[in-house]
Amino acid sequence: MQLSVTDDLEKEIRQEVMNALDLSMDVSDEEILTLIKNIIIEKGKNRPISLADRKRIENHVFNSLRKLDVLEDLLNDEEITEIMINGPENIFIEKKGRVVQCSEKFSSEEKLNDIIQNIVAQSNKIVNESNPIVDTRLSDGSRVNIVLKPAAVDYSILSIRKFPKEQMNMERLKSFGSISEEQVELLRKLVASGYNIFVSGGTGSGKTSFLNALGEFIPSDERVITIEDSAELQLKNVDNLVRLEARNANLEGKNEITIRDLLKSSLRMRPDRIIVGECRGAEALEMLQAFNTGHDGSCSTGHSNSCKDMLSRLETMVLMGAEIPLPAIRQQIASGIDIIVQLGRLRDKSRKLLEITEVLGLEDNEIQLNPLYRFKELEEVNGRIVGQWEKVGSLINQEKLAANGMQI
Repeated sequence: MQLSVTDDLEKEIRQEVMNALDLSMDVSDEEILTLIKNIIIEKGKNRPISLADRKRIENHVFNSLRKLDVLEDLLNDEEITEIMINGPENIFIEKKGRVVQCSEKFSSEEKLNDIIQNIVAQSNKIVNESNPIVDTRLSDGSRVNIVLKPAAVDYSILSIRKFPKEQMNMERLKSFGSISEEQVELLRKLVASGYNIFVSGGTGSGKTSFLNALGEFIPSDERVITIEDSAELQLKNVDNLVRLEARNANLEGKNEITIRDLLKSSLRMRPDRIIVGECRGAEALEMLQAFNTGHDGSCSTGHSNSCKDMLSRLETMVLMGAEIPLPAIRQQIASGIDIIVQLGRLRDKSRKLLEITEVLGLEDNEIQLNPLYRFKELEEVNGRIVGQWEKVGSLINQEKLAANGMQI
């Protein structure tokens, strides 16, 4: 009976491969794979190794030498949407909406830190004890957050939000049951007519994916500028596209480029629309100013539990950057944002459009909202939530639609 390959044997084979490599020469991937296979064959003469174990150890050793070690297989699994690494031995993944612990482990904390340095180097960023928190991305666009000691008490923390290989669009969202045909048609007209749209929702509700899907409705002849912490948006149908990305300060605390800096600069680039990936702080003021200065059809996203909560959060974010009277802030919000789209993640882990609300204006110093659609839960069948979208109101401000020859 064949014995399974142990972790100790895998480490032993990896060490022999490293000893056999001539580090002074440029060795190709094919040469490394051949070397790994030959060493496994030699080991197999004294200790039977199953074909499945041979393949597994070959894959693991190669990934540890040339790629992202145990991360590589997790990144290639299209069913995995999130990877959460709490030190070398605790790896959790989100698969089909469920978070489970993974059996994979890094060989040591040093190996995990090597992988982290490899990731940040690809985007010309720096992470160390002096700058322990970094947001970056992988080559496929996956969002990466890194926290090292001393900010992370026990071990280095690495979180990866994966994005599907196939870009999200409205057809796919409809097929998932996340949105209805009627709502898609409404949003198509609103985007094409230049309504300013703010997408809100909780963590993991799909705000960036939804913003990408909205992008397919932008007329291809317009000049669009995207501004993000880490460039994730992919607007395929826009030819005149400018992508801007913020940058952290260097080791001397200099050369930082903030979202606010990019927003100010973007106004001099003759944009038709400005899309801010996500508003988290004081940049909300510049975002609202951009919305209010003739850049119709601009969009952004933010974290909130409801449309009304999003308005309160925007007020708070603006106050983080400037001391402005609250009535003036509310006037900026009411005149700058036309539509709020609220997304959510239900308890069955499905993502849904929960509400589309029109922002009417200011009355008695309160922002008036006009809900257009709401998702109503009806029942739960075999663990899946069944519901429907109810039309609860009609769009009142239709001037932009009329100006573009459209109507609801």
